Amino acid sequence: MRDAVTSLIRNYDITGRYLDRNAIDSLKSYFDTGLARIQTAAVINANAADIVKRAGLQLFEELPELIRPGGNAYTTRRYAACLRDMDYYLRYASYALVAGDTDVLDERVLEGLRETYNSLGVPSGPTVRGIQIMKEVVKELATEAGVSNVSFLDQPFDYMTRELGEKDL
Repeated sequence: MRDAVTSLIRNYDITGRYLDRNAIDSLKSYFDTGLARIQTAAVINANAADIVKRAGLQLFEELPELIRPGGNAYTTRRYAACLRDMDYYLRYASYALVAGDTDVLDERVLEGLRETYNSLGVPSGPTVRGIQIMKEVVKELATEAGVSNVSFLDQPFDYMTRELGEKDL
């Protein structure tokens, strides 16, 4: 797993270049949001169960067919698995937030997901929507906790939804 700093330095090292204005600006942006990233990770840590619960309730309200007979979250076991997966996405999003890099999402979440979901018959649409709902809840809670600019929160959540949405799961 890499963070924003090691990824940037690695890319410049591979090409044998000194850090230019773009690199410096990127580093500055990462460090300028450092405290907000840590505060947001603390908010997620303190509220993870509530975030997942709220997102799950909203998802099943929007897509009630998921919890009806034949739906992918029908039966207690499948419902619990859905919430477990949402918690998993949230936890790794918090790692990516702190790192300022989506590398951990590729390594720990997205690789192999296609095969797993295909074998289980899990559609990607509801997963994508659940991740977006969690992003909305996290932004709300971070703002309430005093994080003034929450735009950096989009990166890991949007990355997961983009990757899941572009793949034919």
